[in-house]
Amino acid sequence: MTFGFAPSSAAPLSTSAASTNRVLEPAEWATAGIPLLRNPREVVSGLHVRHRPGPATAVVAVLDLDERLRASASFTRRPAPADGWMFRNVLLAQLRRIIPHDLRRRTPVRTAVLLYCRDGDARWTEEDGAWMWGLRDACTLHGLRCGAYITLTRDGWQVLGEGRGGRHPSAGSTPEPFATSEAPPRIPRTGGVPSEILRRAAAR
Repeated sequence: MTFGFAPSSAAPLSTSAASTNRVLEPAEWATAGIPLLRNPREVVSGLHVRHRPGPATAVVAVLDLDERLRASASFTRRPAPADGWMFRNVLLAQLRRIIPHDLRRRTPVRTAVLLYCRDGDARWTEEDGAWMWGLRDACTLHGLRCGAYITLTRDGWQVLGEGRGGRHPSAGSTPEPFATSEAPPRIPRTGGVPSEILRRAAAR
């Protein structure tokens, strides 16, 4: 799916501009009580394998309490002014499409995270701030906990506001196969009558 959104801009925002465009700056995000991912690289790698995001692609995912992926969706945007309100509407529409809301719960039990693949380096941009604002508001309206905002660039991935990141995967890397991140299959036990039958059949 394609929606109209804006390219990144590294220019700093004034307080009034941030308010008008519905943007969260890094200091605000860091004090918002966003839950930390126990294994961010595993989350990033899993989403990278499933969606193979390229520049200007966003992946919104919903995790349960054990950080297992319950639902995810990816979409790209077209150039337009970065506005958290617009991003909120698109994220909310995606969440409503892929998973039921939890508004009846007193406390959210599922967490939404956002992975955004873009050009440039890992430093915070106005566009990042608009995505943060949009993610936080969309989660509130869908009854979810607001989780991590992760950027994916040519330099690698970075969880903004936490200082955690890595070089792989990156915006230009080939997704790793599922087998490299999953436990190897159990080797069948040998011996007994079934094994002997199979051995004789293979020898014929």
